[in-house]
Amino acid sequence: MPQSLIIVESPTKVKTIKKYLGPDFDVRASMGHVMDLPKSKLGIDIQNDFEPTYQVIETKKKVIAELKKAAKNAENIYLAPDPDREGEAIAWHIAHEIAAKGKVIRRVLFNDLTENTILEAIRKPLDLDFNKYEAQQTRRILDRLVGYQISPLLWEKVKRGLSAGRVQSVAVRIICDREAEISKFVPEEYWNITASLEGSNPPSFVARLARIDGKRAKVVNESQSAEIVEKLKTAPFVVSKVEKKEMKRSAAPPFTTSKLQQEASRKLSFSAKKTMSVAQKLYEGIELGKEGSVGLITYMRTDSVRIAEEALKEARTYIRQNYDPDYLPAKPRVFKNAGTAQDAHEAIRPSAMAYKPQDVRAHLNNDQFRLYQLIWNRFVASQMNPAVFDQTTIDIAAGACTFRAQGSVMTFPGFTIVYTEGREDNGNGNGDEGEFGRILPALRENEILKLLALKPEQKFTQPPPRFTEATLVRELEENGIGRPSTYATILSTIQDREYVRLEKQRFYPTDLGVLVTDLLVKNFPRELDVAFTASLESMLDRIEEGKVKRLDTLKDFYIPFAAELDKAKTGMRNVKRQETPTDLSCEKCGSPMVIKWGRNGEFLACSNYPACKNTQNFTRDDEGKVMSSEPQKAETDIACEKCGSQMAVKQGRFGTFLGCSGYPECKNIVNVRKDENGAMTPVKEEVSDIACSVCGLPMLVKRGKFGPFLGCSGYPECKNIVKTGKGADGTAQSPAPEMTDTLCDKCGRPMAIKRGRFGRFLGCSGYPECKNIVKIKAGG
Repeated sequence: MPQSLIIVESPTKVKTIKKYLGPDFDVRASMGHVMDLPKSKLGIDIQNDFEPTYQVIETKKKVIAELKKAAKNAENIYLAPDPDREGEAIAWHIAHEIAAKGKVIRRVLFNDLTENTILEAIRKPLDLDFNKYEAQQTRRILDRLVGYQISPLLWEKVKRGLSAGRVQSVAVRIICDREAEISKFVPEEYWNITASLEGSNPPSFVARLARIDGKRAKVVNESQSAEIVEKLKTAPFVVSKVEKKEMKRSAAPPFTTSKLQQEASRKLSFSAKKTMSVAQKLYEGIELGKEGSVGLITYMRTDSVRIAEEALKEARTYIRQNYDPDYLPAKPRVFKNAGTAQDAHEAIRPSAMAYKPQDVRAHLNNDQFRLYQLIWNRFVASQMNPAVFDQTTIDIAAGACTFRAQGSVMTFPGFTIVYTEGREDNGNGNGDEGEFGRILPALRENEILKLLALKPEQKFTQPPPRFTEATLVRELEENGIGRPSTYATILSTIQDREYVRLEKQRFYPTDLGVLVTDLLVKNFPRELDVAFTASLESMLDRIEEGKVKRLDTLKDFYIPFAAELDKAKTGMRNVKRQETPTDLSCEKCGSPMVIKWGRNGEFLACSNYPACKNTQNFTRDDEGKVMSSEPQKAETDIACEKCGSQMAVKQGRFGTFLGCSGYPECKNIVNVRKDENGAMTPVKEEVSDIACSVCGLPMLVKRGKFGPFLGCSGYPECKNIVKTGKGADGTAQSPAPEMTDTLCDKCGRPMAIKRGRFGRFLGCSGYPECKNIVKIKAGG
């Protein structure tokens, strides 16, 4: 019987840890958090020092029961959830639930899941960290106080289902503020003038106008550009200065969480959520054949660039064995953490240099391999010598103007033979193009150059770029919003709430996001302030360090928040009830149209609602005038086959169709296609030879969002539909269900194998009279 019980957070770690600890250890998983605040109420006793009410999560009651049973039989109990605040909270909650008289519960931290780390942690167990738990509790309570008290306000004033969050709302504000900057941006014209020149030595090269009369060149329009070009046509171009110097570029440190998310976004097109999911698997363990499960990287939630001494030695040994001596520095490279870094864990690195990416590739899927290779290369490069460049700058005098040419030539690649950091494409087009790699001829001072061509080029300043996932994570990190464990969640949440959308890898605020942000900024300016949110994050760090008390932090936050909350209950604009009159009239009843707010933003609605339910989309012209954006519903010569009214051309999600002009009394619609002359003709539905299994009428071949299907011709009275295929002759066929020998336990008819959204299942052949279904077990 195992003498010790070790409880981890994730079941995927169990096999990895068991391999190293042997039969004396019973390794079990909590499957994440086991306790939380109740979902149905606030769960915080504000009057009693903000005391939280935790309860065992319903789906974890069985897990807790099994852990309690295992704890009774164990002499030693070790809690090993992830080594961060959330993991510490899980450890405290497990300890609370399984505590038994005479049992000592200890905490162990695994920065990576290698044999040495695991055995060392077991040899030197720790006490549970109360301060770290207090920091997590404070964050959880703050988030609950904000979310559970502002969200109902949004339900009342805007629409049900909306949410506000202490951090997520600030992230949305950052995106909205950037969009406002872009909207207000006024482009400014400027001109670049480049000269193609040739000296006594090849090759020819280009230089850009840099100064006029000794001042920075600023050419603002075409006439000024033309005047300069005209003067330069007769001016001699003379080399005034040649400057050469050696430049060095050092490698970036190994990854922190935010830097990994940024680089994976740039180089691998991974979302932050995907990056963390793949990294989690690499950390928890990959099956490597006979070796079993091996954790390939260190813990992936960290803001530190610190590297363990043993890892530095391994990296230097690897470089010494695989590269020329010039690539290895005389001493290990040690990186300095930012002032705000918690430094609880090392940087993200390979757990052991023995597992080269190419050697373990066969055991990884493509995403795992690419991310592991990225982490490996960055770590190895971080311990290599700098790249060396010869940079040349040439100034050329031409009358009152000075042109400049720059070029760099790499003389030693250094770390770049392994890894180069990605650059963010900000898409703004401002500034000069990079000159790296440009070859310049050997020139001497006072050498007269031959002018080959002058090229004036019109440019316009560009607005600040919209955020990508990488740049938003960087913005959050630089402003102290969130922590390594929360970046991916923040980005996912603001998209799931439909406050922002990611389009062509850029974040755009939705109308809903702009509206909610505007309401929150006006009514909760302190909570939506970036600097204030950052100060709260710093306060959580200080609680973890034992320098600040949880209660003091909560009181300081809540007293002014409660006052803002009371004020907002009466003062916040009620968008639900707000109607903005327009000059447009309803096309159905003639009443004025008003602007209302809905799930997808503003829309036009008839003021005669609910008697008239007409709605339309709208746009505004350059002067802000409201105009309907609905296409004209032109009536046709085609009569509705159901009521005799004329059919009208309409637009829907899937294109143009004909709808009865008698809508809403008659809801008949017909698909259409254009003939050779561009005229629209109805697409008649093909009548199949298959009878409806429900009512016996013929089935029609129809087309929907997911392709063709059979629909009963008795629709809407009979709504039976069947997926279809094609027979050998091309005609539609209803796929015959595969009958089984199993009989329905409700009506006694044979059960048939059917397919549904979640795979195969057994369904009664007597459907729809008998709707009995049975899941098919895996392997059945």
